[in-house]
Amino acid sequence: MKDLILKRKIESNLVSWYNSKSFKPALLVAGARQVGKTTSIRSFGKKYYQSVIEINFEAKPSLKEIFAGDLDVDTLLEKISVAGVGRLIPHKTLIFLDEIQSCPQARTATKFLVEDGRYDVISSGSLLGINYRDVSSFPVGFEYKIEMHSLDFEEFLWANGIEEETIANLHTAFIEKKAVDSFIHNRIMDLFRRYMIVGGMPAVVRQYITDKNIEFVMRQQRAIVQSYRDDISKYAGKRKGEAKLVFDSIPAQLMEKNKKFKLVSVEESARFRVYEEALMWLYDANIASFCFNVTSAELPFELNEKRNTFKFFLRDTGLLSLMSLGNVQREILSDNLKINEGSIVENAVADLLIKRGHKLHYYDVKGRLEVDFLIANNNQVLPVEAKSGSDFKIHSSLNSLLSKFNKIKRAVVLHKYNSEYVGAIEYLPLYMVMFL
Repeated sequence: MKDLILKRKIESNLVSWYNSKSFKPALLVAGARQVGKTTSIRSFGKKYYQSVIEINFEAKPSLKEIFAGDLDVDTLLEKISVAGVGRLIPHKTLIFLDEIQSCPQARTATKFLVEDGRYDVISSGSLLGINYRDVSSFPVGFEYKIEMHSLDFEEFLWANGIEEETIANLHTAFIEKKAVDSFIHNRIMDLFRRYMIVGGMPAVVRQYITDKNIEFVMRQQRAIVQSYRDDISKYAGKRKGEAKLVFDSIPAQLMEKNKKFKLVSVEESARFRVYEEALMWLYDANIASFCFNVTSAELPFELNEKRNTFKFFLRDTGLLSLMSLGNVQREILSDNLKINEGSIVENAVADLLIKRGHKLHYYDVKGRLEVDFLIANNNQVLPVEAKSGSDFKIHSSLNSLLSKFNKIKRAVVLHKYNSEYVGAIEYLPLYMVMFL
């Protein structure tokens, strides 16, 4: 199973960075644990460098000593050379600093390695937002940061043998506002259902591709969920108890009709100021993401944002399926997407919008009108509804929004059927979220 190589979009980012003709900063690849950072960087290094020096600060904590004390280049290179981690070949070596959050001084040191210019540097890490206070001096101007996520749906299609030409044809149908061939639509929609169950964690996807056994998939997912809980215990400090309660409450919170996160559902006497740090910890760890309420559908959304009213989505929908009550896997495979009040569908859409680079907001006025998502698209407000049933054309809140804000010329309703276009509203298959 480990030999199954998954094609990842980050590969093109790594190659573009490598081909930089002018100044080349250190590359920082950030993301949640187990999304494939190490595997992708390691594979890239083997293809493009004669020598790769990999220093993993969690696997070998003793190597932190390399970055203790003086950080001048000659001292650093001497310590690296005697550490037995690989050959330093000028202009042909990649220095890969893995799990760099465990050695903040190493992040500071990347500036001096970049200034020297003889060796390319890539760092990767999880929980980078957690210990930023421990970095004595950020390498501002000498570090370029990119985010890596678990597999998005397009990467999941690649893993399942769907040709890029087929995906390109889907994109053409999206651009030209045409229905998708019914055979292709049914096949891609079937894979989308499976994506909601499997999610995008590379180890889980490999397990699914290898065995097509959902029980084995769930076993892998349980291990990842437990590793998240372990990280909370290890790193969340004085708020680890609250962070665990919030994490475990997410599936039930999303099963509520309006999906809004309620502290009272976590603990009856909970206060926001106590739980705010726990929420931010889960956000900084890339485990969950906020979708903030806005009271007006105008850009910039932040001007009308209510920071204490939000939905809280899990960053991998496969893990949400595992953590949810009931046999949601069987229901989803049976095409019952309304299971758990459509929470799996809405979480999948939220996560894939984030993977497209969108910040999430939703429209709600005193609980009377609610539109699932508002995103910025070409400097325009684009309302997006995620529908799990056959009644996807019933959307009174969306109609009211379009009536109130006449500057909005387009809205999207995602559902499980084929594409239709009615006036300003585009009724698109759920998998079309990968093009928004």
